[in-house]
Amino acid sequence: MPDAPLVLAFDTSAAHCAAALLSGDHILASAQEEMAKGQAERLLVLCQELLAAQGCSVGALSAIGVGVGPGNFTGIRISVSAARGLALGLGIPAVGVSLFEALRLGMDGPCACAVDARRDQLYLQGFENPALAEPALYPAEALPPFEGPLIGARGQAPVHPVAEAIARLAAQRYATTPERPAPLYLKPADAAPARDPGPLILT
Repeated sequence: MPDAPLVLAFDTSAAHCAAALLSGDHILASAQEEMAKGQAERLLVLCQELLAAQGCSVGALSAIGVGVGPGNFTGIRISVSAARGLALGLGIPAVGVSLFEALRLGMDGPCACAVDARRDQLYLQGFENPALAEPALYPAEALPPFEGPLIGARGQAPVHPVAEAIARLAAQRYATTPERPAPLYLKPADAAPARDPGPLILT
């Protein structure tokens, strides 16, 4: 079992179920499974598999990291609820990380980070681009001007896979971030949230 602080991070904000386990600065395990639905049933099982493969239990965790969006309304709700529940049950912090921050990790200088919003739209936030400091929704073919590369949807690949980036950022912040994670919704849900079963609590 690792001696360094252990952080479990996950994300279901898009058509995937992604999780990573970080000890200190080292990614012990990481997985991303593409799926359009079923994240509520799969998420904590996947997390349990990553922990078990490393000989770890949830009781060894120092913090939880979770992707808070933007993205799929139901997917964000699933992962944020799971992170809050785990953190409460284990008595450890949960840290929310936006997908823009996850995409930005490892990049230097000005850039813009984009998340697919479907229907030929992108969620966009600029870094070291003052006019795009606040995230917003834009038509994919009519993005505002910005300096540096576009990272993410319709741009270059990020340095780190999403769950690994969330884990690294959560590890940096959990000691000084007391707020519970909250979803980052930049537009109303396309439909009412699905009646997914609640996530199972790992034992």
